[in-house]
Amino acid sequence: MAFTKTTEQDSNYNHLEKMTINELLTNINKEDKSVPVAVEKAIPQIEVLIEQIVLKLKQGGRLFYIGAGTSGRLGILDASECPPTFGVSHDLVIGLIAGGDSAIRKAVEFAEDSTIQGWKDLQEFNISKKDIVIGIAASGTTPYVIETLEQCNSKDIITGCITCNKNSPLSNVSKYPIEVIVGPEFVTGSSRMKAGTAQKLVLNMLSTSTMIKLNKVKGNKMVDMQLSNNKLVDRGIKMLIKELNIDEQEAKNLLKSHKNVRIAIQNYNNGN
Repeated sequence: MAFTKTTEQDSNYNHLEKMTINELLTNINKEDKSVPVAVEKAIPQIEVLIEQIVLKLKQGGRLFYIGAGTSGRLGILDASECPPTFGVSHDLVIGLIAGGDSAIRKAVEFAEDSTIQGWKDLQEFNISKKDIVIGIAASGTTPYVIETLEQCNSKDIITGCITCNKNSPLSNVSKYPIEVIVGPEFVTGSSRMKAGTAQKLVLNMLSTSTMIKLNKVKGNKMVDMQLSNNKLVDRGIKMLIKELNIDEQEAKNLLKSHKNVRIAIQNYNNGN
């Protein structure tokens, strides 16, 4: 099937420099409103990939995100938020970016064009067929990501992707592709905008749904969150007050004793 890079097509708007600030904001917002609709159309693809992620993680595997530039940074962001939010190990969801950690803050020239470095980066984590690897690339043409997934496929490692072009090279090498077609960007080719927003929304779905299916949420609460600051401690206290129908001081004492909302609830209910 034909491949058209819609993320690189001309913006629907012209003479941006002549727009007022209000016009710029209104038109950016108008374009942004189309992103959730595009994500909704991809829900069937997202669902089948999540099923695979949950299966692999339940079997002791890990989830890897790999990307370049904005896409790589978004993967790292999602991975880094899983431990504090859901109380899982930092080794369960891992984000990799072309150019290494220094590329998180500053672009590394031509890092995304390497056809061998991505697989080398994965090998540092002793990647195996127990794991699952998701390539993230708005264009669907990033060599660093495509060639890495090719290597994974040859080693029977399940692959998925998040891209914003239909029938891209990345989709074609992914066993479980997710294609969110957001169309041209407000600033032509600036895929950090609508495409980046779409990728973030899909990543939210992947990690959150997976963690819920791994029983890291009770009711609608993050009962396994790490109590790493006062805001989260206060949230934990409120959870205990509501869940156990106890006063604030008893909730504080429970949380101080058990250091975890889920454990505090279990021990209270068991009379400990």
